[in-house]
Amino acid sequence: MNSTRLNNLLTDIPGVRVGHAGDAALASGVTAVIFDQPAVAAMDVRGGGPGTREGALLDVANTVEKIDAIALSGGSAFGLEAGGGVQAWLAEQGRGLNVRGAVIPIVPGAICFDLLNGGNKNWGRFAPYRDLGFEAAAAAGTSFALGSVGAGLGALTANLKGGLGSASAQTKDGTKVAALAVVNALGTVTVGDGPWFWAAPFEIDGEYGGRGLPAWFTPDMLKMRIKGGPAATAVENTTLAVVVTDAALTKTHAKRLAMMAQTGFARAIYPVHAPMDGDVVFAASTSERQIDPLAGITELGMVAANVVARAIARGVHEATALPLPGALPSWRDRFG
Repeated sequence: MNSTRLNNLLTDIPGVRVGHAGDAALASGVTAVIFDQPAVAAMDVRGGGPGTREGALLDVANTVEKIDAIALSGGSAFGLEAGGGVQAWLAEQGRGLNVRGAVIPIVPGAICFDLLNGGNKNWGRFAPYRDLGFEAAAAAGTSFALGSVGAGLGALTANLKGGLGSASAQTKDGTKVAALAVVNALGTVTVGDGPWFWAAPFEIDGEYGGRGLPAWFTPDMLKMRIKGGPAATAVENTTLAVVVTDAALTKTHAKRLAMMAQTGFARAIYPVHAPMDGDVVFAASTSERQIDPLAGITELGMVAANVVARAIARGVHEATALPLPGALPSWRDRFG
């Protein structure tokens, strides 16, 4: 796999743009993934406390196959309104599913819980996420920031500031696959109290510090560290990922890609897919390249899982601590 010609971003897939919007006082935000042309998409949910928009539409048994955008947001269930803002922006562009002249932008989405990170969530009658969604969509481009931005602005893990990461790669035949992850995990992305990322075996070119793994694992490193400890609840934690490929996939193939990409969560987060997580993977195809429907998709899913793991680690590596009392430190604060 050769990623030297890539920018290590989701937008390495042509026809994909990403935009962020956030509010520093709120300590929360939105990320919009915009497809220049409708993309075949599916979703896989592994966490026990998910929050999604248009999730039923993405079921392989249902009719609509293509989507126009994906909205990722903080704000827990309040953040589901971000999809309406992205939808409004698309509608102004004339984008959407045409049903006998009625144009309906198709915007699935998912949220993470960042309501207890110290930001000011006293927003009054209506939450700000619809407006933030519109702003994120309007800002979408091929270059975008990582770390404490967009939907990752207020994200936390059990021991360090969480954030938004991205990574990309190619299969041996040149098919591209890329991921964007919002890391607000119940567990940890690093090993014990050290600088090592669980995803270290998949790192490319020191993209998250180049620290490798520890020489050995102690019982303390392997003990459970979870956000909130015994008081953790089923709505407080989530990692969200969007995986996009230029391979031509059916909706069923996209579902399989999302399922295989979930393996990347297990390579990067410890513990993962808990009852208190809301872990979700969206998989989408821009349908530019034909691949073998068995061996080709198997390889694509293998690479996608690695890319997801790398995106998760990058999200934490690039994050900056919230400028709030008692805020969790960032990886860079702790380890330089």
